[in-house]
Amino acid sequence: MIRVLALCLFAGAAFAADKYAGPVPPKTDIPYLLHAEKLVPTDVSDAKEENRKDTTYAIVPGAAATAKTPLAEPIFIMKTDKLSAERLAAFKMDVKNGNREVMIGGKKSKKSGPPIYLNVTRLADNLYKIEVDQVLENGQYTLSPDGSNQVFSFEVY
Repeated sequence: MIRVLALCLFAGAAFAADKYAGPVPPKTDIPYLLHAEKLVPTDVSDAKEENRKDTTYAIVPGAAATAKTPLAEPIFIMKTDKLSAERLAAFKMDVKNGNREVMIGGKKSKKSGPPIYLNVTRLADNLYKIEVDQVLENGQYTLSPDGSNQVFSFEVY
């Protein structure tokens, strides 16, 4: 009986050690870059769609995001309310004419680039860790919910 009780206590202690103890975003539905114990909010905006020669682009105003990270594999913390962390996609943005843009539809192009892989982990109720699962080169990037024009932009430097 004592062995069973000791095993239960050990298992309970191991489970309690897995509880997330890091910073929690102050606002919901915004991914925050995780820098040690500090959270940096991504730039929230709506992309405008523009059609050019059978190709659709999503365009975000401004040449650079104000949210910046030196990490080539950034980690985000997001508290959700209306958005689903599992439905976020990441895109590399090209800077043209003072705006950031990415091809979202139309003819296949070498410029569209490979997908950016994300790993989403549930930390607690409505709290998620979103990790970029590959090395990103310096540049402008955005996260966007599937089927939405809302974007969360950041820069890797």
